[in-house]
Amino acid sequence: MRQILCLLPLVLVTVVAVQNRSVLVEGFGRLRTASWPWLLAAGGATCLTWVAAAFTRQGAVVQPLPRWRLLATQFAAGSANHLLPTGLGAGAVNLRFMTVCGVPLARSSAALALYLLAESVGRLSLLAALLFAFPDALRLGTLIPAGAVGPLLVIAGAVLVVAVAALALVRRLRTAVLGFVRTALGEARSVHTRPARALALWGGSLAFPALQAAGLVAVGQALGLPVPPAHMALAYLAATVAVALVPTPGGIGSVEAALIVALVAAGGPVAVATAVVLAYRIITVWVPLVPGALTLGALVRFKVI
Repeated sequence: MRQILCLLPLVLVTVVAVQNRSVLVEGFGRLRTASWPWLLAAGGATCLTWVAAAFTRQGAVVQPLPRWRLLATQFAAGSANHLLPTGLGAGAVNLRFMTVCGVPLARSSAALALYLLAESVGRLSLLAALLFAFPDALRLGTLIPAGAVGPLLVIAGAVLVVAVAALALVRRLRTAVLGFVRTALGEARSVHTRPARALALWGGSLAFPALQAAGLVAVGQALGLPVPPAHMALAYLAATVAVALVPTPGGIGSVEAALIVALVAAGGPVAVATAVVLAYRIITVWVPLVPGALTLGALVRFKVI
């Protein structure tokens, strides 16, 4: 079974690559006309995102984790995240890693929830800051179709009502949720009593989306996208926040569409915006995918996860 699990990531990568072969061919073709120094900067920013994720993961748990294995796990988790619905791959890999490191399952789950909360707060904070600094950077009318806000609010309200009703009516579910919330709050208090952990948690959660946005800006500069860098960063954050609710593997497909729309809304030509997004996704998703899958298989083979 362990040998099968070692090979499974490579099989999934092959399947996803075959399904998206037209995108890969076009994306690699776009890279041939780009400025290589800027592409190298985008690659460097992508590598630093794994470091930022490792800092945030360590900041979410009091127990010290082996740093090099933690970093390797974040690299592998990125590959897993592109093969499973959004967030599930990385969450499963990191949950298993913390459990193997001796962190109890309840505290591992609480640390995972704290990480997700910090990452969301960091991304939304950067988005709010850029919207405040550049309120006219995006033409929101092109991002939000007319009449779409009402149905979205209705769906969100319905989901909230169903969740509240389930908690009120199902006692076992309510007990489990309340127990998890108590554990999560206790873990969060413990983390914030240690300045180094709190700094790693919140510093990493801000650095992670900032580095992702910096990678898109570098690719935009490489392909000559006529949009100011701050506006490109704003477009990236707005698109990724909007697409976070779409449960596709790693956002493949939905992220590309949202990024193209956001860059066009920021003033970029459609053809150049498409080229930038394809090149950016090649660098951040497709190039690391096979090495990440190999790392994931090795971590499973050596029982790190």
